[in-house]
Amino acid sequence: MGEMQDDLLGKVSSDMDIFKKIASKIPGFSGYVERQNRRDADKLLRSAISDRFRELEGRVSGLQRDFIRQGEIGYIDDLEASAIKIRTFSDRIRTAARGYSGVFDAVKINEEELGRIYAYDAAMLDLVDEIDRAIGHVAESVGGDGLEAAIRNLETKTMDAIEVFDRREEVVTGGSAPA
Repeated sequence: MGEMQDDLLGKVSSDMDIFKKIASKIPGFSGYVERQNRRDADKLLRSAISDRFRELEGRVSGLQRDFIRQGEIGYIDDLEASAIKIRTFSDRIRTAARGYSGVFDAVKINEEELGRIYAYDAAMLDLVDEIDRAIGHVAESVGGDGLEAAIRNLETKTMDAIEVFDRREEVVTGGSAPA
């Protein structure tokens, strides 16, 4: 896995307390954590992250429509590739909540592992903002020389989200992430 992900995880961990970071972005999250209801906290977090990535997918779809109207047909497939990655990621993270709910019982996961999982969750929340900015850069670059680079950056950010989630799965399952 990439060195960039280790850097991102380190950055998230050092920026502020991970629980506070997540709670600031997900209403209701801190109440579940305080009550040690990890299953509900995980489900709420997965659902919120998935919803935010769905919103990002909607923005990319809107960009595709704008590109068609503006005659930028050559970039539609590139944007579709990013939209598909975002949609796939959103679906994976939403279904992971049900699949991993038992893992979050206190007897099955230690605090260090839980901290690592939440660090990856915080990294995914950061990537929502990064992908949102990348989509904005694509929109701003229409008709300019930087459009191809902006689209490549968007695709890289979507791949980063998938990699962060894969790394999280490795912690949760205690083994290799699925291909």
